[in-house]
Amino acid sequence: MALRVLSLSTLYPSAASPNFGRFVELSLDAAEAVGGAEIVRMSPNGLPPWPMAEILPSYRQKGNLPTEDEWRGKRILRPRFSLFPGILPARNPTSIARSILPLVRRLHAQKPFDLIDAQFFWPDGPAVMAIAAELGLPFSVKARGADIHHWSTIDGCAPQLRATIGAAAGLLAVSQAMADDLIQLGADPGKITVHRTGIDRSLFHVPAQSRTELRQMAGLCTEGPLLVSVGALIPRKGQVFAIEALAQIPAARLVLIGNGEDRAMLGERAGQMGVADRVHFFGSQPHADIARVVQAADIAVLPSSSEGLANAWIEALACGTPLVITDCGGAREVLNHRAAGQIVDRSADAIARAIRALLADPPARKAVAACVAEYSWDTNGAALIAHWQKMGAAA
Repeated sequence: MALRVLSLSTLYPSAASPNFGRFVELSLDAAEAVGGAEIVRMSPNGLPPWPMAEILPSYRQKGNLPTEDEWRGKRILRPRFSLFPGILPARNPTSIARSILPLVRRLHAQKPFDLIDAQFFWPDGPAVMAIAAELGLPFSVKARGADIHHWSTIDGCAPQLRATIGAAAGLLAVSQAMADDLIQLGADPGKITVHRTGIDRSLFHVPAQSRTELRQMAGLCTEGPLLVSVGALIPRKGQVFAIEALAQIPAARLVLIGNGEDRAMLGERAGQMGVADRVHFFGSQPHADIARVVQAADIAVLPSSSEGLANAWIEALACGTPLVITDCGGAREVLNHRAAGQIVDRSADAIARAIRALLADPPARKAVAACVAEYSWDTNGAALIAHWQKMGAAA
């Protein structure tokens, strides 16, 4: 008999943010395709009180979302909860649990759930822990990176994370490095399953065209090397180091894909380094457009201070684009072959040296893509179902 699973994720695509949490959507789609589970998808929608909800553009868009809709053919429940942007983060799990518990109770009464799944540790995990305790259900939480690395250092949040780790019936981690971090926080190793991401190979693959042809097709400059960095423009992602490295690589261009609080600072730094005309801010892009730029690039540069296992790493390699990344999270689990690129210190000089070395002796694109041949959403979905079934059998 199929399990009935309530899967909760505060990060999930919507009309307000169509690119956010796409990997969650794809993983659940893949699990559903495997069979063995009926998945009820819930994405709590955090909104500040009036008038902040009207003043802040991003929240104004979120405020227009219905509490239930259909997204790419799937029913999504989007109950609302209150938050205060940038302040009092420790209250968010309680706010989520309090707001959605009546709805979850009704759904459970209509047709009982077998378990609850949280797609992120913060704030999803502690919220799910509270709801699961109320309903007497087992729950699972997935650790992805910043949801552990950042929030486990914040007063008020860290104790909730540790309690969640202890109470969970099952834990998922995007890399072995992430699993080791959970163990350091007190997790029972026997509860943890390494659950690697998948790849949308309809988009991220080695194309038949040359990089020059791809750049022409995408309207990109065809002269000089092309570097790309995909990720939110936030301090943790470290795009400033890529900009500073660019000053040491004449004629190269850097495309930054993503939005975030560092946008103005990065533009200023590019001007200070004399490379403003060679740094291109593309903002947030649909995944199809991201794939086209990554396929056209010579190298993907991602100087993060922390990661679990970045989807951007895997997607770049699938396109045949080697990486220059820092030694964080599952980096060594991904860059386990020379063709995949180089792991470097988080400095402009180290990044520039690695870029020059790869440009001087570029690996074959098919050899790069072979480094992630085992990654797929089919594998990801099957592993998720197996994890849930193991929990269901133990319950």
